Amino acid sequence: MKQQHDRSAHYRIVPLVVACPLFLQNLDTSVMATALPSIAGSLQVQVLHLNLAITAYLLSLAVFLPVSGWLSERFGPRRVFCGAIVFFSLGSALCGAAQSLPQLVLFRVLQGMGGAMMVPVGRLILLRSVPPAQMVGAMVWFTVPGAIGRMAGPLFGGAIVTLVSWRWIFLVNIPFGLLGVLMALRYVDADAAAPDPARRAPFDLPGFVLLAVALTCLLGALETAGRALVPVAASWGMAGAGLLALWAYWRHGRRRSEPLIDLAILRYPSYRAAVLGGMPLRIAIGASPFLLPLMLQLGFGLSPLRSGLLTVATAIGSLSTRTVVARLIRAVGFRSLLIGATAMTSILYASYGLFRPATPHLLMFCVMLLGGLCNSMAMVTLNTLGYSEIPRPRMSHATALASMAQQLSVSLGVVMGAALLTLASLLRGGDAAHLRAGDFSPAFAVVGMMTLLSVLAFARLRKEEGEALRAG
Repeated sequence: MKQQHDRSAHYRIVPLVVACPLFLQNLDTSVMATALPSIAGSLQVQVLHLNLAITAYLLSLAVFLPVSGWLSERFGPRRVFCGAIVFFSLGSALCGAAQSLPQLVLFRVLQGMGGAMMVPVGRLILLRSVPPAQMVGAMVWFTVPGAIGRMAGPLFGGAIVTLVSWRWIFLVNIPFGLLGVLMALRYVDADAAAPDPARRAPFDLPGFVLLAVALTCLLGALETAGRALVPVAASWGMAGAGLLALWAYWRHGRRRSEPLIDLAILRYPSYRAAVLGGMPLRIAIGASPFLLPLMLQLGFGLSPLRSGLLTVATAIGSLSTRTVVARLIRAVGFRSLLIGATAMTSILYASYGLFRPATPHLLMFCVMLLGGLCNSMAMVTLNTLGYSEIPRPRMSHATALASMAQQLSVSLGVVMGAALLTLASLLRGGDAAHLRAGDFSPAFAVVGMMTLLSVLAFARLRKEEGEALRAG
């Protein structure tokens, strides 16, 4: 009995430990979103130009994520996991010392290089340490630190910006990173998640270069489109080069026995739905946290602290799903819950655009709380189901590709959010430097409608998808 209790406790502790990077990343992202206007004033740049700093971090994540699987197979997941947290924390310290936008963008790239290793390697440790029958509960615990990071971020960021300096939003990552390393060394078995030494493949340098070029060009094209930063022809050229490099990697991967990322794992329906079908939902997840603080501060005139007190509702809603999501999965199944939760997320994201400066704060808080609840319910369900069919030897490829797609989607969300605001302000005859409350309504409407595309993808899943996990 005691042994069974110890195993049950272990299946809760390990997910919490390997989810420490999610806490760091969500804290970092939500804090920075709240602090954008203050950072813009300090560095003397337009607030929308600061999405370069957010996009640079997310782009760095996307570019270096493919390497995480190879490094885990080569050096062991726990070692890579701890080293990544240290690198992320050092990058955070440099961001806190930045004196200009170019410096901040550069240091965010360095920070993203560390962040690229943290989440996929942590998820790999979880998948190799927890049996399938316990995976639903473990995945629920895995998402708790990330929800706490989102919940603490707006409050913490608002308080820091209001009371001291925005620079401290980066410096606080250092003690949290140290705590994460100590917990990993204490609770993660170095051998439990270790790969088979016989499967250590040589590094796929051509594949890495092709993926890096593809993602850099595609996101660079999105970032520069319509901003007069480079000629229009240059933006189209980058987009074409990115698509060409992506096609070249697909061809390269088919010929290589051990590619950096094995795209053949997309043949599994549940994984394909999680990676490709979930992209519109994840793009919306990237856009919403970028748009909400800007709407509340620039559109409604709220202080960073009051803005943070409102947007924390989404994290509270996300955290509250942990009490019901496992029961709902067992009651209605993965497919039905995915469709229902994603459809509600779409409606609630679109409803954010109906907020006005005179809207009661309690009403906004409640709507955002529901949005966080439904969004989290969809993501927990999707992340649990997505790996149910993947063979253990291909898990490192699956976690790397899924994390790469996730960060690419979030990057697209930030870029899309900024582009929608710019377009809305231009259509009313204004400019992006002077945003108004009404500029945010069409942006949230587009985000909500786009999320419905994921509903269509999830509707193609079999009704009995994930039955083994559901029974566990």
